[in-house]
Amino acid sequence: MTNSTASYAVFGNPIEHSKSPDIHHRFAEQTKQVMTYQKRLINIDAFEVSAQEFFNAGGSGLNITVPFKLAAYHFAEQLTARAKIAGAVNTLVKKNGLIVGDNTDGSGLLTDISINLGWPLAHEDILILGAGGAVRGILEPLLGVKPLSITIANRTFEKAQTLAEQFKHLAGPTSLNCVSYAQLKNQYKVIINGTSASLVGEAPAVKPSVYNKAFCYDMMYSKEATTFLQQANHFGAQATADGLGMLVEQAAESFYVWRQCRPKTASVIASIRAAM
Repeated sequence: MTNSTASYAVFGNPIEHSKSPDIHHRFAEQTKQVMTYQKRLINIDAFEVSAQEFFNAGGSGLNITVPFKLAAYHFAEQLTARAKIAGAVNTLVKKNGLIVGDNTDGSGLLTDISINLGWPLAHEDILILGAGGAVRGILEPLLGVKPLSITIANRTFEKAQTLAEQFKHLAGPTSLNCVSYAQLKNQYKVIINGTSASLVGEAPAVKPSVYNKAFCYDMMYSKEATTFLQQANHFGAQATADGLGMLVEQAAESFYVWRQCRPKTASVIASIRAAM
């Protein structure tokens, strides 16, 4: 590495499937930034050592994916406000001699749904399926657009209840609720699948009528429609989309954190989609 070339990487396990290098290489080319970006397979118990070695060797920033977002949260020497609220870190940057942890997932989701897709969020009823780390990362920005209500539904009701309690102080005028899948009613404008069910070809066990006339978004993505989106289309959803746009938009936010330069995303989303 030369002094003129900034070095970045994504850490994960598994990592082979990661599209982050393709995305950031396109961003760098578009914005004429001089940088390298690699994907690194990190042993499950070696995140802290590997991250420290990366920064000690002159690395400028990291993206963090499964299963290291909580480890990155504890590794960071400083945290941004949104990382503190999310309780997880997907972006690390060396700034003024300190390693700062950030979370760009919520920003990526919000930009994709509201700007790229143009779906309604403000003053609407939103349903979020799941209550894990992925959902925790998107709640604060979603509450920020002031929907009429956000309902968190989860297979284990207690987990949804805990998450709702933790975010109640940020709800403002929004009604923040929690239910089990069995308690769901047919009244949601936007449904966001934040579970990992799509990774194993499944969908959350909600009754079919919940999908009717809703805008349905899966935070996961794949070449073919996920099982969740297949069900949504079959049972009368108004529109459906997967999380590829979120992936590119959260990457663009990370790129901005690192380079103070905001890339355009539409052509990158299209090219990544075409290459799938």
